Amino acid sequence: MSQPWMADPNSAFLRQLGDNTSAPYETCPDLWELENGDFAIIGSDLTDEYSSRLPEGVSIAPYERLVVLPRARIVSSKKDIPDV
Repeated sequence: MSQPWMADPNSAFLRQLGDNTSAPYETCPDLWELENGDFAIIGSDLTDEYSSRLPEGVSIAPYERLVVLPRARIVSSKKDIPDV
C-alpha cells in the first residue's frame, strides 16, 4: 500500500500564478507554485461550513482545511499551471 501524500512544510514559494493585479484580487486570494511543484492556496477557510455537506466518499482529514477561491482567480491562473 502506498503512503498518503503529505505536504512538505519546507518547500519555498517559487512563483505566483495568475493575474493578481486587478481588484478584488490585489492581495488575496492567491495561488502559488512551490519549489517542489506543489501549490499553495490562500483563500477563505470554509471547512466548518462545508464539512456537514461533503459529497459521499469525500472527507477532510484533521490536518486539512477546505479552502475556497473565486472562479475568476483560478481561471486567471490556468495559463500558469503546467499540463504535467
